[in-house]
Amino acid sequence: MPVKLKIVRNILPFFLLFSFAGATLGQPVALTPTEAQVLVARALATEARTAQDLNHPMRYRLRKSSPRFTSTKEIAETRDGDVARLVAINNQPLSQLDEQLEEARLDALLSDPARQRHRKQSEDNDTARAMKVLRVLPNAFLYQFAGMGTVATGTVAKFTFKPNPQFAPPDLETGILTAMAGEIWVDPVQERVVHLAGSLQQDKEIALGIVQMDKGGWVEIDQADVGGHQWRIVRLRLKMDMRILIKDKSSDSVQEFTQFQPLPADLSYRQAIQLLRGGPSTGR
Repeated sequence: MPVKLKIVRNILPFFLLFSFAGATLGQPVALTPTEAQVLVARALATEARTAQDLNHPMRYRLRKSSPRFTSTKEIAETRDGDVARLVAINNQPLSQLDEQLEEARLDALLSDPARQRHRKQSEDNDTARAMKVLRVLPNAFLYQFAGMGTVATGTVAKFTFKPNPQFAPPDLETGILTAMAGEIWVDPVQERVVHLAGSLQQDKEIALGIVQMDKGGWVEIDQADVGGHQWRIVRLRLKMDMRILIKDKSSDSVQEFTQFQPLPADLSYRQAIQLLRGGPSTGR
């Protein structure tokens, strides 16, 4: 997944697997609890399948902003993992010094393939953790129908969710789910999750108490069909206060993903660097 929130992706990886767009409520059509659970489960199964599809890489622009800093990067997904190039800081083009530093970083990546292999391994580990969490979501929450809405792709069904008291987390990755509640939107025709917003209902300790996340933290994610029936995250908002050992850490950011373009499925990371530098994607 493209979202690069290093700590959060280890704590809330399932958020990176959902796609959704903003919707407005229409007239509700009642669904029984069983029907609601089945519809959500089918959508989650679709997300699980598409999350493992590596045959449709994209190039896109990522703008990440916080109260103190904004960065903009061009990112290319490749068979060797993602490659990023910084293009703006605080909405301004890079200075000459920053441009030189970025070019030097890319040169180092080209000369030392081990760096890219390490990044690819990290991405693969994140995906494995995310899939582990995704598979338990139908049982981790109780879903309740809350009405209908309309998005660009058609009609969606809205559900609220809360922890299932019968769910026993099998590992650290899924333990966070016992403290989450929120809402989820499902496109019943495409069987896609098209909206997700969740918040912590209580303080939560994970990793044997090494990390404590404070009650009230929340995340919202938007995604859309960016072309060719490829659904991608287009907006992610995160606000979370946590404590790692004895150090407090606060995350307050908005990530916006734009300018999606398809890339060849066999693109190498070396080709991607050349592409991001403005040259043709040739060579190995």
